[in-house]
Amino acid sequence: MAAKQGIPSSALRVLEEALGMDLTAAGDTAESVAAEGAYYLEQVTITEASEDDYEYEEIPDDNFSIPEGEEDLAKAIQMVQEQATDTQILEQKTVLPSKQLIPEVIEDFLCNFLIKMGMTRTLDCFQSECKAREDLLKTQKERDFHRMHHKRIVQEKNKLINDLKGLKLHYASYEPALRVLHEKHHTLLKQKMLTSLERDRAVGQISGLQATLKHMEIGHNYHASEIRVPNSEKENAPEGPTQKGLREAREKTKCKTRIKDNKKDSEFPTDMQQNPNLYLCKENIGPAKFDYKLNNIFRLHELPVSCIIMHPRKDILVTCGEDRLWKLVGLPKGNVLLTGFGHTDWLSNCCFHPSGNKLATSSGDTTVKLWDLSKGNCILTFEGHSHAVWSCTWHSCGDFVASSSLDTTSKIWDVNSERCRYTLYGHTDSVNSIEFFPCSNTLLTGSADKSLSVWDARTGNCEQSLYGHMHSINDATFTPRGHMIASCDACGVTKLWDFRKLLPIVSIDIGPSPGNEVNFDSSGRVLAQASGSGVIHLLDLKSGQIHKLMGHESEAHTVVFSHDGEYLFSGGSDGTVRTWS
Repeated sequence: MAAKQGIPSSALRVLEEALGMDLTAAGDTAESVAAEGAYYLEQVTITEASEDDYEYEEIPDDNFSIPEGEEDLAKAIQMVQEQATDTQILEQKTVLPSKQLIPEVIEDFLCNFLIKMGMTRTLDCFQSECKAREDLLKTQKERDFHRMHHKRIVQEKNKLINDLKGLKLHYASYEPALRVLHEKHHTLLKQKMLTSLERDRAVGQISGLQATLKHMEIGHNYHASEIRVPNSEKENAPEGPTQKGLREAREKTKCKTRIKDNKKDSEFPTDMQQNPNLYLCKENIGPAKFDYKLNNIFRLHELPVSCIIMHPRKDILVTCGEDRLWKLVGLPKGNVLLTGFGHTDWLSNCCFHPSGNKLATSSGDTTVKLWDLSKGNCILTFEGHSHAVWSCTWHSCGDFVASSSLDTTSKIWDVNSERCRYTLYGHTDSVNSIEFFPCSNTLLTGSADKSLSVWDARTGNCEQSLYGHMHSINDATFTPRGHMIASCDACGVTKLWDFRKLLPIVSIDIGPSPGNEVNFDSSGRVLAQASGSGVIHLLDLKSGQIHKLMGHESEAHTVVFSHDGEYLFSGGSDGTVRTWS
């Protein structure tokens, strides 16, 4: 049989020539065994060609491969730094010894030969080695690529570190300049304040001189009118109705002028009485209340409610609305006792006289009006602001009213002499809030220029400014004891300030809805904030917890506590006043 004749010598010769190996002896042995009718497989080791002749083409980059055995980060960084300084070496390509590849024809021949001889296990081993060699080459290429990528990342990291160090040095060089500019800014503010004071003093002197000249002219005219030229014909002539009306009008004008001239400016009190709220706060030792529930809804205005205040002694409150009306409301039924007409634009704020028998209101018509609550009529109107008036407040002595306006100024009005005593300059934007410190001559203003200012009402000077808000301040108020200030801004941030040290205590972000108004309860332990989202926030100053009252269907503009703290009243943009108990 042909299968028993052994391997032909011609095939062995071809295999010997292809592999470069001496297979003749093996062929003779095979023939001798074939003659005996047996087959056997001789183990032949096919060595892999050396990689010394293989050439790697480096990826065009500023980096280079790390030799095997030196995969250390510190050494890699050192090599990258050395390579960065030598541009010529970077341009050179690294040429590695090329690897002698086995031609594909020989591989195909060997595979066909093994298949023909039925050596399936040898064929599988050969093919596995070929595949392993291909995987090894692929892995080596991937290794070189990742090494390149690693060196590139290291180089970028070093560059970023150097840039960061440079930026830090650059920023440090600006700190002295910023410090100098900050000092110059404060110096300019002081100079500006001094200039404003000198201007106010000059304006006051001019006003005094004009008033003196006016009084001299009025006195001269009055004395001249008393000197009569005897004329019997004119005296005996009958007086017509027109002449009679003119004469009566002149007499009324003279009477009013004499009365006004006789009014003197009020004096600011020097010996102020002690704040009565100090004793009330000590007596009120009960637990603070936070579990308010919506009790009643009073629809009092057709347009949004802008302000709610409590009567200083009675269970009565006053509401102001954008419908140009203020209403005196009895509690707990909410019946309207009195309605005030007179303003020609929306009302922004109101404040009770310390005795509770008068009311001051501020309006968008640029005026401040004083009302007699016993009769319900307007008794005095202060005109002087050039834009809308946002807020007003009474002095504890009852002789002065202060107002703040969109025209960036505040004014102190004398109720007795019916004139403006001081105009407070210093804010650079709308002054949204103003309030007298309890039982003192100190004023607090909050402005859209993000600052609070403390003023001496006796001189009209700004004593201190508080900075910290990042947005327009909508409202600011004192605690009943007067030792702390609360303020809220247009982004819902509420800040507490130590009034004795004039330093911030804490900042609470209840935004992003704006905080429209803040008010303390009578104990000073609970702070209420009316939010633009319609939520009433109650802040426990002892624990720092925030409680929410949900009930308004739209924006909440104002909030106030009852004197005993059992009730809370809030006004919204829907024209309603809500009672919480």
